[in-house]
Amino acid sequence: MAKEQSLDNLWLAQALFDLGGVKFGNFTVSESAVSSPVFVNPKVLISNPTALRVASKLMQQEINLAQSLRRPRVHPFAVVAGVPVGGLLLATAYSLETNNPLIYARIRPEGTGKRGIEGRFTRGDTALIIDDLVTRGSSILETAELLEENGLKVKDVIVLVDREHGAAERLRHRGYNLISILKLDVMLTHYMSRGLISEETYQTCAEYLRSKQGENYS
Repeated sequence: MAKEQSLDNLWLAQALFDLGGVKFGNFTVSESAVSSPVFVNPKVLISNPTALRVASKLMQQEINLAQSLRRPRVHPFAVVAGVPVGGLLLATAYSLETNNPLIYARIRPEGTGKRGIEGRFTRGDTALIIDDLVTRGSSILETAELLEENGLKVKDVIVLVDREHGAAERLRHRGYNLISILKLDVMLTHYMSRGLISEETYQTCAEYLRSKQGENYS
């Protein structure tokens, strides 16, 4: 099972690359406002229904595995909550795949919609937060805060891609458990092994990642 899961993860990493969701150059990562040699945009998965379905199946597989352990790594949940915008797209796919109810946490007023939660839920329920990409985790923390303001509990967060900028530690410090399907270093290793990026590009990105992993986020 572990081998099959690994192959599926790499298939998804390849699909992201093929869809133009991974680019190399000089980019500003919005959340950290710093220059990055790699840009990842998982939202492109909506252009490939097969890839989007694989992403939801991988999340379901990871959650089922984590819940089946003697000491479960994921708490039972009643609803899933997508972090706008990419996380909401992914959460919708996951909801359709697993038949789990979906809610939408509107962090800021939009049009006639006020800050709040769309969808039905019961106060005291536990929500699983879903996002497509995490850098430092600020959007996830905002979503968790809104859910808790409305009487929901948040224990676990699952993301498709972790850029490895310290989000896992930052969220853990706030009491949330982060699970990721793909880590950026694994994706970079795959791309170099397939000859999709040069060793120079790989080393530049690897050095960048090491510098980010060494920073302390509180």
